[in-house]
Amino acid sequence: MINHNSERAQTLVEALPYIQRFTGKVIVIKYGGNAMISPELFDAVMEDIILLQLVGIHVVLVHGGGPEINDMLDRLGMVSRFVNGLRYTDKETMDIVQSVLCGKVNKDLVSTITRKGGSAIGLCGIDGKLFEACKMVGEDYGYVGDISGVNTAVVLQAIKDNHIPVVATVAFGIDDDTSYNINADTAAAKLAIALKAEKLIILTNTRGVLREKDDEDTLIKVIKSSEITALMEDGIIAGGMIPKIECCADAIAGGVRRTHILDGRIPHSILIEMLTDEGAGTMIY
Repeated sequence: MINHNSERAQTLVEALPYIQRFTGKVIVIKYGGNAMISPELFDAVMEDIILLQLVGIHVVLVHGGGPEINDMLDRLGMVSRFVNGLRYTDKETMDIVQSVLCGKVNKDLVSTITRKGGSAIGLCGIDGKLFEACKMVGEDYGYVGDISGVNTAVVLQAIKDNHIPVVATVAFGIDDDTSYNINADTAAAKLAIALKAEKLIILTNTRGVLREKDDEDTLIKVIKSSEITALMEDGIIAGGMIPKIECCADAIAGGVRRTHILDGRIPHSILIEMLTDEGAGTMIY
């Protein structure tokens, strides 16, 4: 028992300099995928976020909701269609996306944080024109938008009032009388830049960037932004990891100091990455 308590104390001591470094700083976390649909992982992520808030770190949670949207479309007998990895969003699908993301998913997250002792407020990109967007050009994706502006006033006010802003990625259309569906990774990166965040953390369902795609022991723990192009050319960064790394690179270019790809399947991966020497994924800087 004494040894066990000693280990706990050592963990807290190890976390102290990280808490001191990040207290008062803004951390943007993009949340989605497996961590949203597993009850155990869901609880672990919420607990991580609440702990970070309690030690004075300003967490902004940006969420997607692909599994929930798919489930609702299935219930209504509608087919999910993807173009180049993005959900094709016609008018009827856009109504469902907005209802699911800004309604059920967003409010479930706010409710869970509140019940666990945190303080959260739900927002979507339409509120205060947080995200302004135009229809994505080129390939026809329907009502999928490119973010053209970020207005951070509602998020900053929530932080000032000691709330965790929980942001759904639906945007206010400025080129048409409509809302737009926005890729959650992209939205998180844009918001991190606008908030001058210290970190952007993207939770995913892989260990991070692997040198050998099927061998988790080949995790690359640190990548310089200048190394990204070569890693893509070598096929090490490939497939669905490419857009996530590109979002991280954009965030760094926009002034975010550190970005992280974390495995949302690992309980408390956020705390492991932020408050320990070990880390839990790939850091891009």
